[in-house]
Amino acid sequence: MSIYDINRIGTVLSGNSYVGRGIVIGKSADGKRAATAYFIMGRSENSRNRIFIEDRNDVVILPFDESKVADPSLIIYSPIKTMKQSLIVTNGNQTDTIYDWIKDGKTFEEALESRCFEPDAPNFTPRISGIINFIKNDFTYKLSILKSADEKGTDCNRYTFSYSSLRGLGHFIHTYNHDGDPIPTFTGEPERVFIPDSIDEFTDEIWQNLDENNRISLYVRYINLENGSVENRMINKNQ
Repeated sequence: MSIYDINRIGTVLSGNSYVGRGIVIGKSADGKRAATAYFIMGRSENSRNRIFIEDRNDVVILPFDESKVADPSLIIYSPIKTMKQSLIVTNGNQTDTIYDWIKDGKTFEEALESRCFEPDAPNFTPRISGIINFIKNDFTYKLSILKSADEKGTDCNRYTFSYSSLRGLGHFIHTYNHDGDPIPTFTGEPERVFIPDSIDEFTDEIWQNLDENNRISLYVRYINLENGSVENRMINKNQ
């Protein structure tokens, strides 16, 4: 298989019971829209007790049943925030770090130099982040992962991947390779996946191929590059 092959995201997800949290960014096949998707999965009752909520142009995660919240520190955050020329998507409160640092004139990379993986030994869940930067009816994007240098959480390794936007091509990064104990951290480069023109097709393909027992919520956004109009789709297992 060539490193330039593009897979359907359903193929990448199918049969993998636990990839954790995932970010996809790319361009629709017709070249007219920027696309992003973010999903969460959960194994524990605390992780599964969540829903996505839209807050104007942003997205927040809240507990579905507040009486069951055990530890909100790593499960409650804003995964998607918008800026004038950018969209930020992450799996933790580093969303706010990136937003604040960019607002102060610093960069995506500088913001993430100040952060590390999550303090949830023995998994040391990676922090994954993405940003879309819009320029003249087009965009570039970056994906990042911050992960433990070893099984003891001794130090943090930081990786950033920068992309031009190409028709039909997206990149998919997730926190874990698959289920386990401890859960094995994502390795390698973000995976190349196809971005269809239809937001409903893309949303359905992701949701239907996430493990039915562990999937929790999914949010997908398509942004028209010519006029800035937005289409959103949101699915919460907890309604």
